[in-house]
Amino acid sequence: MTDLTPISATTVTHDPQASYQALQDRWGLVAPVELEPGIHAWLVMGHHELCQVVRNEQLFSRDPNNWRLYTEQVVAPDSGLGPMMFPRDNAYFADGDKHRRLRGPLDDGLASLDEHRMSRFIRSTCTDLIRKFEDQGKADLVSDYAAVVPMLTVAGLFGIGMEQGEQLRQGLIALFSSAENSQEPALVIERILTGVMHARRAAPTDDLTTAFLRHPGLRDDFEIQQSMVLMISAGYETTTTWIAQTLRLMLADRRFGGRLRGGRLGLDDALDEVLWRDPPMSNMPARYALVDCELAGMPIQRGDALILGLAAANADPRVHTDDPWLEIGNRSHLAWSAGPHACPAQRAGRMITRIAVDTALHRLHDVTLALPADEVMLLPSPWTRCPASLPVRFTPSGQAHPG
Repeated sequence: MTDLTPISATTVTHDPQASYQALQDRWGLVAPVELEPGIHAWLVMGHHELCQVVRNEQLFSRDPNNWRLYTEQVVAPDSGLGPMMFPRDNAYFADGDKHRRLRGPLDDGLASLDEHRMSRFIRSTCTDLIRKFEDQGKADLVSDYAAVVPMLTVAGLFGIGMEQGEQLRQGLIALFSSAENSQEPALVIERILTGVMHARRAAPTDDLTTAFLRHPGLRDDFEIQQSMVLMISAGYETTTTWIAQTLRLMLADRRFGGRLRGGRLGLDDALDEVLWRDPPMSNMPARYALVDCELAGMPIQRGDALILGLAAANADPRVHTDDPWLEIGNRSHLAWSAGPHACPAQRAGRMITRIAVDTALHRLHDVTLALPADEVMLLPSPWTRCPASLPVRFTPSGQAHPG
């Protein structure tokens, strides 16, 4: 196939739904797209069709060893797609019994969290970060806030100190960019985590690194390290994007911001509206067809890659309307995917995002964007739509009127 739309056309635009609609008008609910020059995949955009894919491990595998373009070495070994689409020994890239074994430590670790202690840590972190700039009357709510809260929280759960946090953050940005230079920073993440593992093996503490080291479901250090990569990268990127997109909508969309500030839209309902409109992962890689089959009338061949168009599926009129009042309480969105690989950290992610947005709402007075809404730039990625920055102005805390 020639003249295919790059998948990044759906993420770098200010109107992603228009890009998805253009693909649907041309191809239907499953469309061929280009991941990088010469590397094609199918983008699944229908809600029903996407659920078919993610709930059927017998037809669609998560293991990249079933990706024909990978096994035939059509994809270059140094491809920017590597960090997100090449095999790793963690639950994200496994099926069946292996997936359940590798998923167990993640589920057990999340279940063991002291949510009250975690809540206090997040609120204290948010408050401390805002105190650093609340007297200045201006800030960047991504680099100064939305990107820092999840980093400190998720890294802290694994016993990783602040001094390595910025290295982790830069590596994670590179990992999700899938750009040509994304592999080396991704290796930095692994080196940091290996060092933490060695430290915890010598001196165990009450953190998730120690819990992973002791978990019988993880058989060797590589599986432990890769499970840490998965949990930290997914927790950081998705939560940063969720916080940033909620703050962006609050500031750029008068209807959304007015309903939220005026109390007509509860905070949890506002967070759900963001999950519908701009989910943390717009396009999620990948599933690989195990047999020749048909999906929404398109001929899928064995070994083809299928990308989950989560943001497109959320706009499917079969499950979602444009009436915000009818949609309150509707949580049939696919922001966290579905099936065996549905995100295990939805509860923790909501806690971090809710506290971060709530703290910003209450501590920043008369906050407005410092540039036109359509000039807010996005971090380059075929998978996510995280604002690169959110420069804002507000009344400095010493001048704000109480109440």
